[in-house]
Amino acid sequence: MPSGTFRPLLRTGHRFDPEAARKPLLIFERVYKAYRPDAPVLRGLDLTIERGEFVFFTGPSGAGKSTLLRLLYAAESVDSGKILFMGREIGRLRPESIPFLRRNIGIVFQDFKLIPNWSVSENVAVPLQVLGMPERLVRTRVGEALERVGLSGRGSELARTLSGGEQQRVAVARAVVCEPALVLADEPTGNLDPQLAVDMLGLFEDINDTGVTVVFATHDRSLLDIRPHRVVVLDDGVATDVPNGLAPCAAPEQRVA
Repeated sequence: MPSGTFRPLLRTGHRFDPEAARKPLLIFERVYKAYRPDAPVLRGLDLTIERGEFVFFTGPSGAGKSTLLRLLYAAESVDSGKILFMGREIGRLRPESIPFLRRNIGIVFQDFKLIPNWSVSENVAVPLQVLGMPERLVRTRVGEALERVGLSGRGSELARTLSGGEQQRVAVARAVVCEPALVLADEPTGNLDPQLAVDMLGLFEDINDTGVTVVFATHDRSLLDIRPHRVVVLDDGVATDVPNGLAPCAAPEQRVA
């Protein structure tokens, strides 16, 4: 899909608290997370991500990239410190409030997490059906999302009949169909060949061009070299912020944890 063709899905009207719109989208304050006392995954992470940013999180396997994303959608909780999303502290949300948090977050996984024997449209429609949206509107929104990821007219096909790259596009459509403020991508190119990986990166950049914040976790250094997005390197529990990416002549690194 040509760059810039991902058109915004946002409808008119106020969707978020206007006060929250004036705050950074994500704030990490002294976030500490460990599975073993002698090997913390995050050691006091301090970091701010503004609305509309595209941020890579990278580092070796086990560095905490997936853990960080799981903290954001409340699949795990911090041991100490706090994470603010749209001005709300995630760790203080009541269990009944977590579905509302996740309505504002789209998630794309490395292994797609599609239901193989369901059609493409049925897979993409799940988040809208959970919200109880009328079926006619569901069909419209699903069709729009598929068009924007280059799969227009493919909705009736079974997910298992698609190629890996096409299945990942279905996963992206599902992530954005609810018009989230934030998209989390957890190694989304890990199962794709190099050219498809570059194409998938371009799709996420198109999403970001509409104003959606994108947090993209990857260990693939070649993707980081394509364009100068902000990079946060995780290693041994410590985060290093590289605001202008890892390209030559980029801004100097800033240790943030």
